[in-house]
Amino acid sequence: MGRGAPVVTRVLRAAVVPLALIGLTALAGVVLGRVYAGDLLTRLVVGAAVGSVLVSVAARRLPSWLVAPVSVAAMAGWTLLSLRLAAARADLPGSLLEVTADAARNGIPRLLTAMIPVEPTPDTVLVPVVAAWLAGLAGAEVALRTGRVLLGYLPAAGLYAAALYVVGPNAAPAVGVTVAFVAVAAVGLAVPAGPAAAGGDPSADLAPRVRAAVRLRLAVASALGVALVVGLVALLGPVVAGQVDGRPVDPRRYVEPPQVQSLDENPLIRISGWALHPEQKLLDVSTVPAEDAAAAADGDRARIRLAVLSDYDGVTWRVGATYRNAGRILPASMPARDNTVQTVRQEITVAELSGRLLPAVATPREVSGARVAYDPATGTLIRPEGLTPGLRYTVESARERPGNNLLTTANVPAGDEVARVLRVADGVPDTLRRLAAQLAEENGAPFARASAIEQFLGEHYRVAADAPSGHAYPNLGFFLFGPRDGGGQEGTSEQFAAAFAVLGRLSGLPTRVVVGFRSTGQGPVRAGDAFAWPEVLFDGLGWVPFDPMPRPNEEPRPVEEDFRPAPEDPPPSEAPAPTVEPTASPEPVAASDGPPVSGGLSTPVLVAGGGGGLLLLVGALLLTLLAMRRSLTRTRLAQGDPGQRIAGAWREVTDALRLAGRPVGDDLAATEVAGQARRALADARRASGSAVTDDDAAVPGAPAANVGGAPGAAGTPSSGVGGVPAAAPEATVDDLAALLNQVGFAPGAATADQAARAAAAATQYVATLRAARPWWRRVLWSIHPSPLRQSRTPHSSRTPHSPR
Repeated sequence: MGRGAPVVTRVLRAAVVPLALIGLTALAGVVLGRVYAGDLLTRLVVGAAVGSVLVSVAARRLPSWLVAPVSVAAMAGWTLLSLRLAAARADLPGSLLEVTADAARNGIPRLLTAMIPVEPTPDTVLVPVVAAWLAGLAGAEVALRTGRVLLGYLPAAGLYAAALYVVGPNAAPAVGVTVAFVAVAAVGLAVPAGPAAAGGDPSADLAPRVRAAVRLRLAVASALGVALVVGLVALLGPVVAGQVDGRPVDPRRYVEPPQVQSLDENPLIRISGWALHPEQKLLDVSTVPAEDAAAAADGDRARIRLAVLSDYDGVTWRVGATYRNAGRILPASMPARDNTVQTVRQEITVAELSGRLLPAVATPREVSGARVAYDPATGTLIRPEGLTPGLRYTVESARERPGNNLLTTANVPAGDEVARVLRVADGVPDTLRRLAAQLAEENGAPFARASAIEQFLGEHYRVAADAPSGHAYPNLGFFLFGPRDGGGQEGTSEQFAAAFAVLGRLSGLPTRVVVGFRSTGQGPVRAGDAFAWPEVLFDGLGWVPFDPMPRPNEEPRPVEEDFRPAPEDPPPSEAPAPTVEPTASPEPVAASDGPPVSGGLSTPVLVAGGGGGLLLLVGALLLTLLAMRRSLTRTRLAQGDPGQRIAGAWREVTDALRLAGRPVGDDLAATEVAGQARRALADARRASGSAVTDDDAAVPGAPAANVGGAPGAAGTPSSGVGGVPAAAPEATVDDLAALLNQVGFAPGAATADQAARAAAAATQYVATLRAARPWWRRVLWSIHPSPLRQSRTPHSSRTPHSPR
């Protein structure tokens, strides 16, 4: 018994450090798992932590150079098993090889663009599992082979910090888990290192008195070490916490979500094309079970949505969605309190429908058979890889039906939350304002106003399948007031829905336009079934659809019977030019005939057996990123026509703002972005202790000097790009915004000199903003991969922000 006790003690001592390493690595998985659906991710990371440490323990007597290959081989097996489990849980199609290759290419960007809660699919579990295994391997080798326990904790601590960063503000503070992390680390540090941990006792051959002294000294040293760590945490913790913002930064703000093509951003312009080919088969729909098909085709509910368009700038309606990669289960929102909800499950097969928008009955809750990205604000789905003939997927939706008895007394919301769907762009024709005022004059209740607009459009206008596309203010003016014998007062559902939405907003109603298809719930959906309809937002009822289309076999009454424009504003006599489906996307998107965009940068899994090889790979990656960033800048500033180069210069400025932690939205006007750019530069100068110029505090939107290409600019001239004098960066960004507006309002009018001036302005501003950053941020600036997202899309001459 006397000899058995020391053996047990030595075994416990030898087991404490490996168990601590397993616990620290597993806790990183617990932290990250808080933003995942279910506990699969946590279990996979715990398995990686256990496997990596146990392999190192079992291989302790092997040469050190042999441990890494053995552990990496075991990691490959565990990773493949994890991917297979994740694919089976998400019901993803394809072989294990295809799933693994897709996850390796797109793991990081999909993880950072995924919707919360993140579905544990192969592309969202690959990186955490591999990172956990590598952290366990590195920590075990350092702590067990060299006896440096504290140094061996660094990989696990780095993994834990990375998990906290990825979670960001999307979960509650991990206070309990962090306390557990510190406690596990303290237990591992309290165990004597070196020979004691390896199974030997340094005092075994000493005299009893000396042995007791050695043990006492080791115990005192361990207690002092733990006390020192606790004291430092108690002393420095409040100071460090005071320097950190209460709300962590969300890394998703630095990664652009999946993008769509121009026809997907504004599918409303496709209505007229579909109307000319009504027999084209777009979809096959099957309602499951089949007896629900009759209910699926009941009245207003016989609609399959393609897209919801909430933004209107006086020229075009846009979806304006922010898509996040989603799993099979989509986030559910609470239905309106007074609505009835019906679950509809449909199997849809794509025929000749193109683009990336994925049709579904509102509001989708579960999608299987296709990887999707989702915008919760509008309920719009996309397939980032694009639609292909034969694609079959199943979608389950929670369809709401408002209580009709409550509509007549329902109010409409107001304020900042609905400002987007109440916004009316500048330039509204007076005739539209007067018509909206007339229809609202005798209809005070919101529902009465909406019904009056619906009735007016249905009684005075007729449907024409060959009507030209277009829903800008001039097009709507001609549709509403143009001469009947000259093509006016007729259109497709595009004009009916757009006119209703604009008149509704002018009457104080929050409106939007929806594009979709009529469906019986069973059988084919053809191009002739495509149509658009308006919706109005009511308190307690949600979005309610309206039907402003004329009734069949009813002859419309002349508009002049109920509305007569003032003499000074006669109706137009010529039809405005139709909207042509663009051949180049106004958003940077992938070419339709090229390989599908997966939604992010390539992320191959790099595994190195030794530290030297890993350093070489990291160095090669950094040099590659640096070269790609410089090539991207040269392409933007020097290639294409002058309009494209001006747009590229503007993209350099917006990328710089994103790298400086001041990203701008695409809904801002160019002058608003310029004002934000000035403020960002002023803040950076203040933070660095530099002098702040008067231009830093300039009023946003102030007129920019030297836009038309005349030599000279505000400030003292200095050397620029292409011989163009450089101005103060605050002035040059205003010049660039003005040039961007010129490109937006007068495409093709930009000159080569103006393009050179834009390049000089962008170069000077970016250099000035970068110079105001700390040295280590300047280094990261040059290799940050987020601007490369734009290099995966074809160069176009679009203006990245609204020209105003």
